[in-house]
Amino acid sequence: MKTLENKVVVITGAGSGIGRALALDCARRGSLLALSDVDEAGLAETADQARAAGAREVRTDRLDVADRDAMTAYAASVADQFGRVNVVVNNAGVALAGDLVDLDWPDIDWIIGINLLGVLHGTKAFLPHLIASGDGHVVNLSSLFGLVSMPGQSIYNATKYAVRGMSEAVRIEMLAAGHRVGVTVVHPGGIKTAIARNARVSSREDQARTASFFDKKLAKTTPEKAAEVIVAGVLADKSRVLVGSDAHALHWFGKLAGARYQDVVARVSKKVLPAKTTVV
Repeated sequence: MKTLENKVVVITGAGSGIGRALALDCARRGSLLALSDVDEAGLAETADQARAAGAREVRTDRLDVADRDAMTAYAASVADQFGRVNVVVNNAGVALAGDLVDLDWPDIDWIIGINLLGVLHGTKAFLPHLIASGDGHVVNLSSLFGLVSMPGQSIYNATKYAVRGMSEAVRIEMLAAGHRVGVTVVHPGGIKTAIARNARVSSREDQARTASFFDKKLAKTTPEKAAEVIVAGVLADKSRVLVGSDAHALHWFGKLAGARYQDVVARVSKKVLPAKTTVV
């Protein structure tokens, strides 16, 4: 895929953050957009901005990506309306902070449903339409934490590693079958979005303190810069895209240190991560 002009681009989680920035970037390139989110107010704002930025057509839907039947019906409806689908960006995602021993099952089910099953639903539902287009691309959002693991992020890590593994396998399947469908898995570092402020936490985590730590210490890259890097990676048909200097640095640290990176992270985390509350 050499251009996004006149391409039908589907983006989940488009109501804010990277999803909104991607929608506006694609709009300026002359794409036709199918945008979804559970945040209808944020989605409406994105749609208005996308139209102002030059999108040829904008469709919006409230969509829970964890709902398999809803995603299946959505994919068929989008393909029917536009006549084709060229790009699917499975961007919707949430965060959950806390050591595994402290996490509750409903929160674990919640993050798996969105971060892993949501990406799986979007990929599987749209893949036949991408193949039929003759010029398709899947973009799945993993994370820096899909490359290295961090304490307090066990289930988030699990979902993002799984997204990476599934995406890489689908890319190989497309190549082996001779389908003209690229697959790019994206690994952002700290991006200035509301994901930490909207995250769930265990009973031993202070949500406000955790969000403040992410926003002040970790979120270094703007959503606009992330969108620029992601789109460039798609147009270059890259299989893996790292976003942010932190993503590049920690990725290489993990590769060079091997499994011993875990020992280093354990020592450093004691000094820099917010203290946990005591459960009485």
